[in-house]
Amino acid sequence: MAVSSLVLGILGLFTCGITALFGLVFGIIALVKVKGSQGKLKGDGLALSGIIVSGVFLLMIPIFAAMLLPVLATAKSRAQTINCMSNEHELALALILYSDKNSNHFPASTNWCDAIKSGVTPNVFKCPAANSTSQCDYAFNAALGGMDESQVDPHTVMIFESDAGWDASGGPELMAASRHQNQHISVVAFADGSVQQVRPSGLNNLRWNP
Repeated sequence: MAVSSLVLGILGLFTCGITALFGLVFGIIALVKVKGSQGKLKGDGLALSGIIVSGVFLLMIPIFAAMLLPVLATAKSRAQTINCMSNEHELALALILYSDKNSNHFPASTNWCDAIKSGVTPNVFKCPAANSTSQCDYAFNAALGGMDESQVDPHTVMIFESDAGWDASGGPELMAASRHQNQHISVVAFADGSVQQVRPSGLNNLRWNP
């Protein structure tokens, strides 16, 4: 048990301290047995070493957690951003497909969600980084409503993050504050179907007029 205590304590380095808990228990039991054997059992040094090593790693668990939480938060934020970009890409393609089927014209800005909802999965209207109960976390550039696709500059904003709800349309005044706080970016889809992560310094350079 003394040997197991030391081994489990050392393994705590690779298990974020989980095995160190067992190492601490085994070390205490072993030390008690050695002390109570009146010299018949040896290994008190190993048991004490196991207790010390296990205790050190147990004390380091909060430190590991403090170091790991920001990393996990950043990873979650990046995953949400990727998901958001995928959603906007699918919405933009659905609008382009709508145009192809309707004499090369985009839907009216007042009912764009209703116009394309049959061609997309419902979850694409929801941004994973948005904390809302709205049916849609994106808005359509109102300037594109009903326009001939061939007359629209491909770099014009088409879909952007917004808290205005279902069938929301408008311009930069409807843009939601950055939902991707760890990265400080906004996700924007353009008339050619491309999607970009835009930093605050680049928001003023977006093209809104076709």
